[in-house]
Amino acid sequence: MDRVDFLVIGGGIAGLSAAIRLANVGTVLVVTKEELAESNTAYAQGGIAVAMGGAEDVALHLEDTVNAGDGLVNREAARVLVEQGPRRVEELLEWGTGFDRSVKGEGGVPAGELLRTREGAHSRSRILHANGDATGREIAVSLLRHVREIEQVELMEWTISVDLLLENGGVVGASLLDGEGGLRTVRARAVLLASGGAGQVYSETTNPEVATGDGIAMAYRAGAEVSDMEFYQFHPTAFSLPGAPRFLMSEALRGEGAWLVNSRGERFMERYHPMLELAPRDVVARAITREGMDGEVYLDMRHVKKDLQARFPGISKFLAKYNLELGRDLIPVRPAAHYLMGGVRTDLHGRTSLEGLYAAGEVACTGVHGANRLASNSLLEGLVFGALAAEAMMEEAPVGEVGLTAVATPVDGVPTAEAATERWIKELRELMWKDAGLLRDRTGLEQAQRGLDALAVTMPRGMFRRAVEARNLHVVASLIVTSALGREESRGAHYRNDFPERDAVARHSVMVRGELRFEA
Repeated sequence: MDRVDFLVIGGGIAGLSAAIRLANVGTVLVVTKEELAESNTAYAQGGIAVAMGGAEDVALHLEDTVNAGDGLVNREAARVLVEQGPRRVEELLEWGTGFDRSVKGEGGVPAGELLRTREGAHSRSRILHANGDATGREIAVSLLRHVREIEQVELMEWTISVDLLLENGGVVGASLLDGEGGLRTVRARAVLLASGGAGQVYSETTNPEVATGDGIAMAYRAGAEVSDMEFYQFHPTAFSLPGAPRFLMSEALRGEGAWLVNSRGERFMERYHPMLELAPRDVVARAITREGMDGEVYLDMRHVKKDLQARFPGISKFLAKYNLELGRDLIPVRPAAHYLMGGVRTDLHGRTSLEGLYAAGEVACTGVHGANRLASNSLLEGLVFGALAAEAMMEEAPVGEVGLTAVATPVDGVPTAEAATERWIKELRELMWKDAGLLRDRTGLEQAQRGLDALAVTMPRGMFRRAVEARNLHVVASLIVTSALGREESRGAHYRNDFPERDAVARHSVMVRGELRFEA
């Protein structure tokens, strides 16, 4: 058994920003399933929302966040996010993050100043971006560069976390499976889950293959509370071409003036929201779904008089593979699973309901996003709450030897063949997309529940990565379906065709050990 002071599971923005701080007081092990550059952070295109224009800008950012969350935002969490955001972004700048700056005074911005754009549900331009549409990757690279210089931090790639280790109801480490199939245990004074989201629970997603909800599943199995799992954000504009991946068509495209048009060439968002294409994501996603019942929906930038290839180099490179070009062609789009507002329930310092276990970033649920995340608040969330979790861990983690009495039971029996495991995962993902996706009702959700019960009988066995991920996806899917069935209203990203109205009282769902409750 290995021993470290702090174990960080996940190498995205939340995990790395925490590791940098934790290294000031002890040894840190950062574990990630693939190479450290492969995380949801690295796939974030549009930018990072931050109010760097003073008190008025901060106040407006707070109100935009609250309004987008459809009545369910934890206002104190949102206040912490927007107030601490500028300081955390200044740190990124100090660590060498290269956000885009004005070169020739374009758009009235003095040369050398940070460029800002606007995205959906924001009242002003406050989105910083890097390399046009590669903001997340630039942040990830700069954080990694900084972390690699810290002697107290060990980075362990190609290793999946299997389960948390428990002692007297508290978390004291985790079991890990390396890329060669070796199982090991690591004991730590405190464990931080920064393992990201779970987009792979759906067949249509913008998330990378690593996003299988491992942290949420591990925490739930260990007895931690999870909250608001029914609120899955479906990004309105993923690339929609048969046989092509659901590549993200960044919200920044609409921020730069892109229109949404239906198969008849009509702009349609005026029928759904006064903010048109820059309405909250849940509104835009449902509008595209409805318009798409009569044919394709497209992003149209043919009227935008800018150098779109320079502004969006990554998206342009992707589209070129399909002989498409921004500003010249209509780009087919449709919604896809993008971001989980729910997760492991925490307070504002990352504390979960289990002693010794902390969580930050997409794996966690502080309530900061409510029922619908404001565009480009995700990177800021990881940055701010990763730092706050680290502060709490440094102050509270016990020092000294701890006896280990409870370890997760290994999966017995003959391992499931890899091909059969892949078929099983495919069936689960398609089931979730069909019956527990963007538009829901009791009939579909109960059908999803029966399908998940049937899949449980043939759950992949064995201690290899895809089998572990399959079991985690089943936990996450079950949490989503159970919570969605229990919430008999429509709010934010959770839309029930059979309960289209919003309840007068906003309540958070909480699940622990198979029991679902709602709290105001």
